Amino acid sequence: MKTIDTLGDLRGRRVLVRSDFNVPLDGTTITDDGRIRAALPTLERLSDAGARVVVMAHLGRPKGAPDEKYSLAPVAARLGELLGQDVALATDLVGDSARATVDALGDGQVALLENVRFDARETSKVDAERAELAGELAELADAFVSDGFGVVHRKQASVYDVAQILPSGAGDLVLKEVESLSRATTDPERPYAVVLGGSKVSDKLGVIANLLTKADRLLIGGGMVFTFLAAQGHSVGASLLEEDQVDTVRGHLAEAEKNGVEIVLPTDIVAADSFAADSPHTTVAADAIPDGKIGLDIGPESGRLFAAKLADARTIAWNGPMGVFEFEAFAGGTRAVAQGIVEATAAGAFSIVGGGDSAAAVRILGFDEDGFSHISTGGGASLELLEGKELPGLTVLAD
Repeated sequence: MKTIDTLGDLRGRRVLVRSDFNVPLDGTTITDDGRIRAALPTLERLSDAGARVVVMAHLGRPKGAPDEKYSLAPVAARLGELLGQDVALATDLVGDSARATVDALGDGQVALLENVRFDARETSKVDAERAELAGELAELADAFVSDGFGVVHRKQASVYDVAQILPSGAGDLVLKEVESLSRATTDPERPYAVVLGGSKVSDKLGVIANLLTKADRLLIGGGMVFTFLAAQGHSVGASLLEEDQVDTVRGHLAEAEKNGVEIVLPTDIVAADSFAADSPHTTVAADAIPDGKIGLDIGPESGRLFAAKLADARTIAWNGPMGVFEFEAFAGGTRAVAQGIVEATAAGAFSIVGGGDSAAAVRILGFDEDGFSHISTGGGASLELLEGKELPGLTVLAD
């Protein structure tokens, strides 16, 4: 893969960087700046090399037009604080403000373009429309660095098309992500245990199918577990259930048995009267969820079981929480899994937290990020790598 090193001397050159600054906001307050901090090594390296750094990123899901609530203004302010320099924010992406902001840059300075998704061409399915935007972006720079791992699975103008126009290379964050995830997808040290959670089993069917040929042990929690329980013939009350996936999951269970892959399901469930932080709840056997009750977490016995199944692992990948961890009453399962991974890592395992809600849970529940070998910044991208897919934003950087 082409890298920053392949771009040569960057002093005085304008370098367009695709970062992932899709951070959570409370109004205009950033509640988790993890993705901004993850981008710092690449941006500081380019700045120290004397490049004129032009950063582009997205935030939220605007409808292809400017929307004030998705402005990158809070990101520009926080990025400036972390870099220790003013970061100018262009008020557009490829218009007069963008050109003037780039022209005003000195060597080592950093600027940020406004939200790339304010332009509908960024995410267009029409190749010519994306290519048109990419061409306008390329006019702002002399080279391109792809460092937004959270979007490398997207064939978008600022990720894929611009890399076909400018001299391009992967940033340090993308290289670190690929290297770390490769340890879990290419000849992992065994035993190899994978923890999957989250709400929908349909989101992870491709990953499960691929892991049935690679992993030694799959631990299943979160809302997706109820489709597994239903596939075993159990009633799941009013819990989240994808009935159209029951037969597929039943097939995966049979395939796992055939391949000698251990599927670990919860033995108990925290079941509530409703989906609410203060809902009355009780712990019940996983195969005896009462009618009308909603499973919102794996139970304490299951937490201990999952931790025990992780204790001897040498490679661990985790994607998806075990329950509604945002509600303290239903955070116990996710906390138990995170603690189990921390302890296994301390004992020598290589552990990956697969971005998205899992990474958020680590921070919200107060775990030291250093307790895990690698915390990914890209939930969807890391999931697709675990699934064995080729990612367009990476293939376009092939050397």
